Amino acid sequence: MSIAKLTLQAGESVTCEVGAMIAMSSGFTVETTSRNRGGGGGLAKGLKRMFAGENFFLNHFTATAPNQTLWIGPGLLGDVMHYPLSGGTLIVQGSSWLASDVGIEIDATWQGLGKALFSGEGMFWVKCSGRGDLFLNSFGAIYPVEVNGEYVVDTGHIVAFEDTLNFKIGKAGSSLIGSVLGGEGLVCKFSGQGKLYCQSHNPPSFGQLLGPKLKAR
Repeated sequence: MSIAKLTLQAGESVTCEVGAMIAMSSGFTVETTSRNRGGGGGLAKGLKRMFAGENFFLNHFTATAPNQTLWIGPGLLGDVMHYPLSGGTLIVQGSSWLASDVGIEIDATWQGLGKALFSGEGMFWVKCSGRGDLFLNSFGAIYPVEVNGEYVVDTGHIVAFEDTLNFKIGKAGSSLIGSVLGGEGLVCKFSGQGKLYCQSHNPPSFGQLLGPKLKAR
């Protein structure tokens, strides 16, 4: 159940997911737009972000005085992770991007129809590239994995991974029927070398567990 406290100096800006702001000091201006800070993006990138599970719009917070504080948090109960991006690219699952420096480009990347249908994820991922501070959120705890070769993750538990990694969809067991009966079904098999970030809980599974207990409206 983490939240993040950001302290900005006069003239500094941060871009946040719509609805992420919990509280802030009075010395901020807020701009809501489909573009990245500085004019990049627009309609096309806004639409791609929607397909990736994010909002069409972005909120840009700019401090107008020294030592201004901004509190942000995710919609689901879980962790907030700080990731310093230093020129590479991080691929983030839809809804896990929370905020980033204005020097980071927020785009969407196509993962393929087959992977989307069988992984339980969307057809697009959020692609973060550039330099600066990046903040991610999860459902439950976030834990990092150093992949050097191969690593298997149950679908729905992926938060983000470095673009030096690739993945394909496969069976958890030796047969599809055995995988399904064992409760695992299909998994994401990562290969390569780089960092993978996973979440301890799975939102779709939580929804299936909670749904039958809710009263019909």
